[in-house]
Amino acid sequence: MIYIGMDDTDNAQSRGTGHIARAIAKILAVDFGLVGVVRHQLLFDPRIRYTAHNSSKSVILDANGKVDLADLAKRIGRLMLDDFQEGSDPGVCVARDVPEEVVQYGRRAQQELITQDEARALAAKHDIPLLGLGGDEGGVIGALAAVGLAASGNDGRFMMVGRLRELKGLLPVPAVLEAGIAAVETADGTPVTEGLVATDKMRPARRRGLPIAIVEWQEDHWQPLKLN
Repeated sequence: MIYIGMDDTDNAQSRGTGHIARAIAKILAVDFGLVGVVRHQLLFDPRIRYTAHNSSKSVILDANGKVDLADLAKRIGRLMLDDFQEGSDPGVCVARDVPEEVVQYGRRAQQELITQDEARALAAKHDIPLLGLGGDEGGVIGALAAVGLAASGNDGRFMMVGRLRELKGLLPVPAVLEAGIAAVETADGTPVTEGLVATDKMRPARRRGLPIAIVEWQEDHWQPLKLN
C-alpha cells in the first residue's frame, strides 16, 4: 500500500480538504489501484489553527512494483497547488512502509500538540517525503499523522471507497456489500447479514484495514454510525 496524507488545504470559504483529496484520488486511480479516501480526526483544541474540525485526509493506493515516492509526492503537491486557497497552509506526505514510530506519532497527534519541527524530523529520520506547499506549511503535521493513522488500519472513516457515494436510501445488506463495503457489523463486532441499511451519507469505519459499516438498529432498519 501507498499512503498519502493531506492537510490544511482550505480556508473558511473554500471547499474542504476532503474534496481535493477525492479529486486527486480519481486522478491517481488511472495509474494505481484506489483503496479509498479516509478522514482522520486530530486533536480538537483552540490552540491549534484549523478551519472546521481539524481533520486530515489520507488517500490509500494499492501499487505493485517500484514507485518513486518523492516524485509521487511532488506530483501530488502540484495537483494540490493547482487548487491553492489563500490563507491555507497545506502539507502532503507519501509513504509505503510506514514504521511503528510514525503510527504512534499519528496517535499522539490526536491527543497532544505537535510541532512542525518534530514532524519534519521524524519524516527525515525514516526518509518519508513530507512537503509544505504554502502559507506557514503547518499542514505537514497533519499530513504525516494521516499517513501513520491510515497505516494503522484502524482509524478514521471512509469518505470514498467503491461505489459508496452512489448509495442512496434504504438498501439491503447484500447491496451494501456489492458496493464495496467489506462488512456490516454492530459496535460489538456482530456481523449483520439481513435487513435494510440507511445508506445516505454512510461513512464506513476503517477497521482491520477494511471499510466496515458499523450500525445500530433503529425502528425498522440499520442506521450507520459515524466513527473516528
